[in-house]
Amino acid sequence: MIGAGGKTLYIGKAKSLKSRLASYFRPQGRSVKTEALVAKIQAIETIVTNSEGEALILEQNLIKANRPPYNILLRDDKSYPYIHLSDDEWPRLSLHRGTKRKKGRYFGPYPSAGAARESLVLLQKVFRVRQCENAYFRNRNRPCLQYQINRCKAPCVGLVDADLYGQDVQDSKDFLEGRSQQLVFDLIRRMEEASARLEFEAAAGYRDSVHHLRKVQEKQIISVESGDADIFGLVQENGGSCVFVVFVRQGRVLGTRSFFPDFSVGSDPAENLESFLGQFYISLADKRDFPRDIILPVAITGHEALSEAIRTIAGRTVKLRHNVRGERREWLALAERNAQHTLSSHLADRRNIHERFLSLHKALELAEIPRRIECFDISHTMGEGTVASCVVFDEKGACKSDYRRFNIKGITPGDDYAAIAQAVERRYRRVLDERQTTGEGGVLPDLLLIDGGKGQLNKAMEVMKRLDLEHVVTFGVAKGETRRPGLEVLINGHTGKEYALEGNTPGLLLVQQVRDESHRFAITGHRHRRDKKRSRSLLEDIPGVGAKRRAALLAFFGSVKVIRESTVNEIAKVHGVSRTLAQQILDALQ
Repeated sequence: MIGAGGKTLYIGKAKSLKSRLASYFRPQGRSVKTEALVAKIQAIETIVTNSEGEALILEQNLIKANRPPYNILLRDDKSYPYIHLSDDEWPRLSLHRGTKRKKGRYFGPYPSAGAARESLVLLQKVFRVRQCENAYFRNRNRPCLQYQINRCKAPCVGLVDADLYGQDVQDSKDFLEGRSQQLVFDLIRRMEEASARLEFEAAAGYRDSVHHLRKVQEKQIISVESGDADIFGLVQENGGSCVFVVFVRQGRVLGTRSFFPDFSVGSDPAENLESFLGQFYISLADKRDFPRDIILPVAITGHEALSEAIRTIAGRTVKLRHNVRGERREWLALAERNAQHTLSSHLADRRNIHERFLSLHKALELAEIPRRIECFDISHTMGEGTVASCVVFDEKGACKSDYRRFNIKGITPGDDYAAIAQAVERRYRRVLDERQTTGEGGVLPDLLLIDGGKGQLNKAMEVMKRLDLEHVVTFGVAKGETRRPGLEVLINGHTGKEYALEGNTPGLLLVQQVRDESHRFAITGHRHRRDKKRSRSLLEDIPGVGAKRRAALLAFFGSVKVIRESTVNEIAKVHGVSRTLAQQILDALQ
C-alpha cells in the first residue's frame, strides 16, 4: 500500500488478495489504525508468488528493506552472544559477539550477554578454566588475583598439569553442551576416588563443583529431556502488549527475552503472533538460532506457510506446536505468566515516566507537557576524538532508534562550545531538509536540553535562531557548585531564568536520567573513535598501500618506525612495492 510521494505504508500477504483488500475498505468494524492507514493510501501494488511460503519470505524481506510505518516493526539488531572456547595450547573461555572467525568451539547463542556471563561466572567457580586475554596470559610471571580467589588454576605460570587442565576444559564442554547431569555423576565418582587415595583436598574441590552444579540444576525451572525449543507467551491489554520468549537449548534454559510490539487494541492475538513470528524468524534470520520446536499459546492460521518458510531458511524442519500437554504445557504456562508480569512492570514504568514528564512541565513553567525531549552532550579526552551525542526520550522512555552521534571535525580541540554548535546544527538542519524533501518526518523536540552551562546554551540558541527554530523550548543543564547530582540548575535559553529543582522532584529525576543517558552515549562513541584511531596504522592513509602490502611491509621491517628510517631502495625490496610507491610511502611517513 503506497502513500504520498511513493512511500510504502504497509506490506501484507494473503491467499485471496480480493478478500484481504476488501476487509480494509468495508464501511464498519475497522480499527483506528486501519482507518488511519486507509486515509493515506494512494495506490496499491501486488506481487503474485508461487506459494504461501514464498509469499511469507517475500513479505518479510520487503518489510525489512522498507520498514513501513503500519507494519509491526521488530527491532532486534544486536548480534546474539556466544561463549567461545579457544583452540590455544591452554584454551580460554570468553564472551563473543559477531562473526565466528576465531578458531575453537562456539556455544550458544545466548539471548543476552547477561545470560552468557552468568554461565562464564559459574564455569570460573566450578572448573577454573582461564578467561583472561592472550596478551595478558603470555606476559604473566606470577599468578594473578583470579588464582588467589580460586577462580583459575594459573596455567600461565605452570601451576596446573596439562592433563588436569584438559579435563577441566572437557568438563566445561560437557556443561555447555547440556550434559550437566552426567557431569555431576562423573564428579561424584572422581570425588570418591580421590578420597580413597587420601587426596582429601582434591576430593573437597570435586565436592564443591558438585554443589555448584546442583544449585544450577535446581534453578532450571524447565527440565528438558531432548532439548531445543522456543516457548512463546503472549499478553495483550489496553495500553500495551508483551511477547515473552523462553530459549531452551541442549536441555538447558539459556535465558529469556521480552518484546513490546505495537499491536492495535482489540486485534486478533493469532494474527499478531503470526506477524511477530515472521519477523522474528525470517526478517532477522541472520541473528537467529533455530530450535527444533516452537511452542505457541494459540494456533495461527498460517502455521504451515510459516513452518515451510522457516524450513527453507534454516535448512531443516522446525515444528510449530500449540496444543501441547504435560511438561510442555507447564513451560507454556510459565512463559505466559512471565509475559503478564513483564507487561505489568512495563506499564507501571510508563506511568512513572508520565508522572516525571508532568512534574517537569510544572517545575519549568512550560506551556504544554513535553512529549519529546532531546538532549546533547560532548565527550573527548583533552580534545582528542570529540564526539557529540543526541538522545531522545518520550512518554514511553528512551527512543533508542532515534539516537544520533556526531563525530566533530574542524574545530579547535577541546572547544566544547563549537562542538555543541556543530552537533545542533547538523542535527536540525537534517530534520529541516527531510521535511522539505518528503513533506513529513524530521520530528522536532518539544524540549531541547543542552548539557552544560550558559556558554554551551548560548551557542545552541544561536544555531536554533539561525535555523529559524527559536520556538523550540531550550534549556541548559548546568551542574551545581559542588557538581553533585541533585544540585543541577536548569537555565531557560529564551529568558535566562534559572530553576533549581528539589532533589526528590520527579521532574529532576527525569532530567538526570536523560542527561546521564546522553553522557553514556557520548562517551561510548568517543571511546570507540579514540580506540579506533589509536589502533590505526599510518600506512592505511597512503594511497596504493592496501592490506596485503601493509602486511608485507610490516613483516619485512617490523614496525612503521623502522620503515620511516629506511631508504627508498630498502622499501622497494618488499614484494609488490615499486620504487615510485616506495618514494610515496617514505614521503608520507616523513
